[in-house]
Amino acid sequence: MSLHPRRHRWRTQWATIVWLTVVWVFLWGDLSVGNVLAGLLIALAVTTGLRMAPIDFHGRFRPLGFLRLSARFAVDLVKASFEVSLIAIRPRYVPRGAVIGVQLRSHSDLYLTLTAELCSLVPGSLVVEAHRLTGMLYLHVLDVRQSGGIEAARQSVLDQEERVLRAFASDEELVAAGLVGVRT
Repeated sequence: MSLHPRRHRWRTQWATIVWLTVVWVFLWGDLSVGNVLAGLLIALAVTTGLRMAPIDFHGRFRPLGFLRLSARFAVDLVKASFEVSLIAIRPRYVPRGAVIGVQLRSHSDLYLTLTAELCSLVPGSLVVEAHRLTGMLYLHVLDVRQSGGIEAARQSVLDQEERVLRAFASDEELVAAGLVGVRT
């Protein structure tokens, strides 16, 4: 526990303001004084005007795990884009969609959010609902036949969560999630 929680909060808030400003500049694609100032003002308005619950991060960044996560995400993105485009151009093919529920191993809001976002960014799947208290994700899968069936689609989400955990979780969080073979 920090002796100066207010100072820690402002340090974290300034990091968020800087990050939001960088994102603003990237979104506009224009590095100018006016654009940076506009980004700073909007970031200040967002961080002071919207009360956001703090997200506890007790993990650690694991470069090799992050590299695996990024590489596999890129492969999944290309593969799924190709599969969805095939569905779009095949005449008379009717995909067999389904909504599946996946019980995640971790109940951390951060890991649930990262897993949900990565799953939603891959074409052919979309998170419909996420229960943060139970760690349950509900996803719509465009074509379960192409995914290898419902269980294969469910396992794909669990594999994605495992890669997220192996990239960012602490040793204790990995053990709690049942991933005791800690790879760094």
